[in-house]
Amino acid sequence: MRRLVLAFAATLALSPLAAQAQEAGDPAAGQRVFNQCRACHTIDQGGRSGVGPNLHGVVGQRAARIENFRYSANLRQLAEGGLTWDEANLRRYLANPKDLVPQGSMAFPGLRNPQQLNDVIAYLKSQS
Repeated sequence: MRRLVLAFAATLALSPLAAQAQEAGDPAAGQRVFNQCRACHTIDQGGRSGVGPNLHGVVGQRAARIENFRYSANLRQLAEGGLTWDEANLRRYLANPKDLVPQGSMAFPGLRNPQQLNDVIAYLKSQS
């Protein structure tokens, strides 16, 4: 019984490490996931915006930050309210854009695979 309790305690103690490992993405794999985004977005420093805004340096920045880009009214309103692209908001938005910005104009349905989310966020972070 004591071994069972110790094993259970060890499992609980290690579970945050497992969660952190799962959230740690692979930027190289994320670059491949980002290829889905390239139809509308660029990520090169100083690059132009396409149908969607250039995403270079987006992690940690306020939403709707690029001058003269035509963001949806909903996204502009959320940005005025303080929306920033931290990891939690990026994860929520990339999983289902309409969940965070219900009247947004992004047509992408979202990434359902948690590892792909982790990887693309790691890639976006590496491009800052």
